[in-house]
Amino acid sequence: MLKIISLFIFRIKGWKIKGQIPPDIKKCVIIQAPHTSFYDFFIGWLASNIIRKKFRFMIKKEAFFFPLAGLLKACGGVPVDRNQPKGTTKMLVDYFKKNEKMYLVITPEGTREYTNNWKKGFYSIALAANVPVLLGYIDYKDKICGLSENILYPSGDYDKDFEIITNFYTGRQAKYPEHFNLSTDIQFQENNKKE
Repeated sequence: MLKIISLFIFRIKGWKIKGQIPPDIKKCVIIQAPHTSFYDFFIGWLASNIIRKKFRFMIKKEAFFFPLAGLLKACGGVPVDRNQPKGTTKMLVDYFKKNEKMYLVITPEGTREYTNNWKKGFYSIALAANVPVLLGYIDYKDKICGLSENILYPSGDYDKDFEIITNFYTGRQAKYPEHFNLSTDIQFQENNKKE
């Protein structure tokens, strides 16, 4: 029933789904970008109902209070402590190890507002869990919620891999284009070397 309702809303709003998770991929990190509006979550949630895939996504632990906690978990929410980024990576890597299937959606922008650089947690998690990265997008110009056909297997060379990511997302239109930025943090590799 949820699939039928979601499909109906998609059709009357003029949205389409393009691409899919390859059947042989049971675990992956999915980047969702651009992310400039709460409406992005709603579109992604409808799409997940249509394709019948359960996605997991991170939400700050403070949001998990009664009665919202049950709803968030049912929708795939995973509580995280934003003050403990290293602990979050380990926790999510453990999730990947414990689950036969796990599709973790991450918005690397980390905010719906303009940001000078993407957060690199998605890359660290995929690398540590030894899972691929799928490039998901919500393009408001063409009204497409989709996935890239190409699968990114993190090489450990972030700059090289981020160039692939940048090329893919260039030209995708956010709901609020002025809030979308494709920049990387040059401190990322230096910080990783210190760990």
